[in-house]
Amino acid sequence: MTIYEVAQRVGVSIATVSRALRSGGQVAGETRRRVLEVVEELQFRPSRLGQSLAEGRHAANGIVFPDLSGPYYAEVILGYEEVAAEVGSSVLILATHGRTDPGRKVLDLARRVDGMAIMGRTVSDGVVAQVAATGMPTVLLARLPVGELDTVTTDSEASARELVAHLVAHGYRRFAYLGDPDESSDVTARYDAFRSALVDRGIRPPRAPLRCAFDVPAGQEAARRALAGSPPPQALVCANDEVALGALAAAKQLGRSVPDDVAIVGWDDVMAARYAGLTTVRQPMRELGATAARWLQDRVASSRLPVRREVLRTQLVIRTSCGQHPNEMEVP
Repeated sequence: MTIYEVAQRVGVSIATVSRALRSGGQVAGETRRRVLEVVEELQFRPSRLGQSLAEGRHAANGIVFPDLSGPYYAEVILGYEEVAAEVGSSVLILATHGRTDPGRKVLDLARRVDGMAIMGRTVSDGVVAQVAATGMPTVLLARLPVGELDTVTTDSEASARELVAHLVAHGYRRFAYLGDPDESSDVTARYDAFRSALVDRGIRPPRAPLRCAFDVPAGQEAARRALAGSPPPQALVCANDEVALGALAAAKQLGRSVPDDVAIVGWDDVMAARYAGLTTVRQPMRELGATAARWLQDRVASSRLPVRREVLRTQLVIRTSCGQHPNEMEVP
């Protein structure tokens, strides 16, 4: 239910409904009684956006991110904010990385906004369910569905299999995976598809990933450990481009030629990957954020929409880090 539906049922303006629900609002006693009866009948939960619209105030949406560092999150936020700006909403951003009790922080944010997008494994499914139970319009992005909430993700499985097929076709047989699948639903899907694709081709997958954070220094250190193995892997498959850029730096420091001695591939296709000649999987990062913002605005405006689930397409981009000739490189 929305404030518009309550107003229509009672036969008054949304401003009158908003005043009737506020203590001290100047509304006749009989009108207030009728509003409260309809609110109870429709089980209407007032949203801050509805009140903001009624009172001409500025509305705000919340978005919960694992971390604000790195180009991937920056692109998602840009897509989200562009749509929010179009509909006149400001954006409150909460990054959970390094915070104690992130669940409480998210629940606190939910009391200050009109709707919320929650990304990745920032909080548990239980916290997400608590937010949804308050009636807060909620959209999930880049994480597995929870209950009946709208969820938008990007394809990981098909692209991971396509990437493995390309590497195997180039003769690579010894692999290492750099990144921690437990830290991200997307990375879990990539890693599982990577291992499954190798098994399907009769190739033994690595026993375990080389777990590391999703940044350049962590990727550099993980790559140094991987390349110290005997025999060393022929290809490093990295959870994201930042890890892969760190791996490129490690290979250079160790005097390893890329791709002659070791192939290195990433995921996301951030700008730096294009200039580094990094083979990667291009993600629609801005579209991911924009879709979440659009869906959230729709959900705030009406609770009667059917539940939406969408998987956005990704694209394998081949560059020199796994065998493409420099003359064939994609121009950034």
